[in-house]
Amino acid sequence: MQTFNFLQEYILENDRVRLRPLHHKDLDLLLPFSEQEPEIWNYSLQPANGLENLKTYIDAAIFGRKQETAYPFLVFDKRTGEVAGSTRFYDYQQTHNTVQLGYTWYGKKFQGTGLNKQCKMLLLQFAFETLDLDRVEFRADAKNARSISAMKSIGCTVEGILRNNCAAPEGRRDSIVLSILKDEWFGGVKENLKAKIEKERNISSQ
Repeated sequence: MQTFNFLQEYILENDRVRLRPLHHKDLDLLLPFSEQEPEIWNYSLQPANGLENLKTYIDAAIFGRKQETAYPFLVFDKRTGEVAGSTRFYDYQQTHNTVQLGYTWYGKKFQGTGLNKQCKMLLLQFAFETLDLDRVEFRADAKNARSISAMKSIGCTVEGILRNNCAAPEGRRDSIVLSILKDEWFGGVKENLKAKIEKERNISSQ
């Protein structure tokens, strides 16, 4: 096991996806999504639609890494050979041995392809098996049915709703809180996620 080294360039990958640290130079790689698919961020607390918003988004992500509270990744789809989106560990709490996983988004062509489960497998393995964390938390706008369904599908447990808990671009929002605990990961969540990934792999190969 190792502590979270924010200076290290972590690369997480399997045969389908590669996650590498997000850098300022990746602006041009992500800009087509910002300009052509702005609706990706309809439920985001920090939208990245448009050039200026994307710059702010990347700046904030990288600043979080410098502060040793966040670690953003660029998502690369090996199947298509294209950049697919971004995801991030954030709100890392060394004292409590916990982290949140979010700010996850993919271009439309990558949604519903099984890519998300592959990414979550890598990230959760890293969190629980490399960093030996005790809890990974997820949050989303309580109205974001697609995101909530995706989190449940990887094995998250719903904990409840934080009512009117934060400011959002269109006003205030309710946030749903979900989580996976280390004992749950090793007690069946990991194997269930692996089985779902294998099922999707078999379907896509037919």
